[in-house]
Amino acid sequence: MTNLQIQLSWEDPATGERREPKLNIPIAFGREFARLPTEIQGQRVSRMLLNSHEVSRYHALIEWEENHLVVIDQNSANGVYVNGQKQTRCQLANGDTVQMGPYLIIVQFGINTLISPPRNPSTIQFNPHTNLPDSSVSPLPVVTPVGSNFPPPFFQAEKVEIQAIHATGLPVNECDYLAIGAGLGSFIWVNLLRISGVKANKIMAVGLEAQPYARYQRLCLNSQIPLQERLRSNSDSCPDNIWGWPSYALRESWHDLMQGNFKSTFKHLWQVFSEPTFAQTYTPRAGNVFNSLDREAKRIGWEQIYHYGRVRGIRKTEDGRYCIAYALGQGEYAFIVSRYLHLATGYPAIQFLPDLQTYREKYQDFQAVVNAYEDHNHVYEKLERQGGTVLIRGRGIVASRVVQRIYEARKQNQQITVLHLMRSPKPQGNKFQKAQRTVKNHYEFQPFNWPKACWGGELREMLEKATPEERKSFLADWGGTTTADRLDWQNITEQGLKEGWYQITFGQVLRVEKDGQNRTITDIQSEGLGEIKLTADFIIDATGLDAKVEASPLLEDLVKHYNLPLNYLGRLIVANNFELVEMRNTKGQMYAAGAITLGGPYAAVDSFLGLQYAALVAVDGLYIAHAPGVKRLNGVSSLGQWLKWVFNQSPS
Repeated sequence: MTNLQIQLSWEDPATGERREPKLNIPIAFGREFARLPTEIQGQRVSRMLLNSHEVSRYHALIEWEENHLVVIDQNSANGVYVNGQKQTRCQLANGDTVQMGPYLIIVQFGINTLISPPRNPSTIQFNPHTNLPDSSVSPLPVVTPVGSNFPPPFFQAEKVEIQAIHATGLPVNECDYLAIGAGLGSFIWVNLLRISGVKANKIMAVGLEAQPYARYQRLCLNSQIPLQERLRSNSDSCPDNIWGWPSYALRESWHDLMQGNFKSTFKHLWQVFSEPTFAQTYTPRAGNVFNSLDREAKRIGWEQIYHYGRVRGIRKTEDGRYCIAYALGQGEYAFIVSRYLHLATGYPAIQFLPDLQTYREKYQDFQAVVNAYEDHNHVYEKLERQGGTVLIRGRGIVASRVVQRIYEARKQNQQITVLHLMRSPKPQGNKFQKAQRTVKNHYEFQPFNWPKACWGGELREMLEKATPEERKSFLADWGGTTTADRLDWQNITEQGLKEGWYQITFGQVLRVEKDGQNRTITDIQSEGLGEIKLTADFIIDATGLDAKVEASPLLEDLVKHYNLPLNYLGRLIVANNFELVEMRNTKGQMYAAGAITLGGPYAAVDSFLGLQYAALVAVDGLYIAHAPGVKRLNGVSSLGQWLKWVFNQSPS
């Protein structure tokens, strides 16, 4: 049985992305490749590297012994768990879960009925014209279809000539600073430039929506976080205010005090001073955050800076700058040339589980099977009218919010049940050194996706100094999908389990089909129970967003054209100040921010504070490069700018 091949599958501890390698046994697992054996008793060994300090250098071996597959602990420091039970040598059955450190690995063999991922990426794209999640949209090429002449042929050169750009007769704008994306990452960078002395007429931001938080707000609303609900964000994480003071908690307390609501006033202040040991971590209301961004956008002149457009391509110019080709509308095109460029394109797509995509393609049913980030309010409206069963996939922050929304729907109709399908049990949480996440009912809890020290403490400094392999290990230990440590969500789960309307099931999905009553049937392989069927009226996929470069036609074109390196997560490699060093063009510099840089020098890249940190170090880089108009903030100038913020005066 030396040629037996098995499939391993797990969600990356740092990002939640799916990994599904097929390997021949024996298979050695460990943290250091050099320590893993290459042969055992004359057999070639498949070696699987697990980058985590919780994983020993040679942690475990999966081997074939006496017609059985077994996993053997190689005297590891933290042990091997099979289906939640610690084992030193254990026989494996198909579908068993093996845990080594933060890695929960499902072992599969002997099943030929598993759905293979579709040839196209399992994603829901954002419509390039409306910026809305659109299931009918396939990833679009950067250049237009055959017959179109934009971008023109000269745009395929490594460095385009300024004369050639003007010779097209199309509009050409020039500016010192250009932000691509015009979302929150762009806004925060532009905001800091303005505070640092750059005039509004020297900056341009190109994107599809005038409000920098428009897509973020839409995703929040779709995933059932209405304006009055609270985001998963810190009190002093203020995208409208780089100083972080007054914090959102202080602002909300002051507002409540003015309304005469003394109890609420002191509640928020108590949360901030005693979290998370004695009180639940404070998080701001979504509506308050968006209102504060509107105020700051008006203050810095965002309306003048923002320009509508869909960027088709980015190129270096022969005079040491950058040129973007973009579409203003149907058949309308233009160029912008800039010395300094900032990429903050956000998430290009929504992840969608392959078996659910297969179902939708087969049955053309976009009502019963939905993604949590799509507009799916019809699900809750129908449940409130008629009742029914909902199957939830994924167990992170969005899944928790969906459970809460169904709990609210049950107040209108008690005939609603929830089946929460998880691939495997969660016996213990991620840990690093002496810290370990809490696990309750197979949810992993932490106030935010990353430990607080990742934002500005010793973990941030540790990651900046780390090698690429060390970074991979650190991110696996620190991060990954979690649920906010919120008592209301925990109480809902406990109540649902006790009353029986909420059930947790473990298993690997084999297929998803539709029965004669137009209900979904999910066939799963469950440990100890074999193949079972789960019937539901609706399935909600809450597994997250996709930020890999390959999911963005614009970024993929840039990477291929300039042969840019990518990190192990398929994201852009940036320096510690978030510069894309390979894209430097004499004095021209290009920076990036957000989820497209995960795996680099900073962990919490797609958080409010993470975007602010990326902007701070990038603008410091511009100051060092003597970029025009950029002044370094010192104590006096920073105080002056803060006072302008307080009194809602223009930065310059």
